[in-house]
Amino acid sequence: MEIYIFILDPVKKILISSLVSKKRDTLAACTAIKQVIDCFKEIPEDLTFIFDGNPIYLLAKMFFAKNNIQFDLKTVIGLTNDDPISAEFRPYKQFIERLNRTFKDNYRHTNGFGSFDGAISYVTLFTAWFNFLRPHSALNGKVPIPINELNKYETMPAKWAKLIELAQIHTIENQKHKSNVLKEAA
Repeated sequence: MEIYIFILDPVKKILISSLVSKKRDTLAACTAIKQVIDCFKEIPEDLTFIFDGNPIYLLAKMFFAKNNIQFDLKTVIGLTNDDPISAEFRPYKQFIERLNRTFKDNYRHTNGFGSFDGAISYVTLFTAWFNFLRPHSALNGKVPIPINELNKYETMPAKWAKLIELAQIHTIENQKHKSNVLKEAA
């Protein structure tokens, strides 16, 4: 069984980390948080993560603190908002619940996957759709991360094809850059 850990920016309405793991453990939490931290040139002083009550996130925070990476962690427990933190972060909880419903609704039609790689592929495609193709009502019908090259396409299949082409170009350029760095280091 696959475990999914999504970390999103509720202000920009984007998925920053979408991790597929075989276990929901501290390593998975650290990996997902590291994906977010890697997005910053410099870690913001006010970086805050809001997670459920699973202790893996507190352990991950302790791991990062031991390695001089600081961030705040808020724990939101339950659906009833009985505690002050849950009440304060209710809009974020609602956004996360909508994300989970959207993910599960789309996932339900797949009847699961025969492999771990299939789950990774699905989560990757879901993240691409969520960030680059799905209009969001809170953003006045705009996508969270607009890509100008997609604007000229009317249909979703055409937009998908162009997005995949752009991803392939990016991957090839990234591989060339890494190869050049390795050659210079040798």
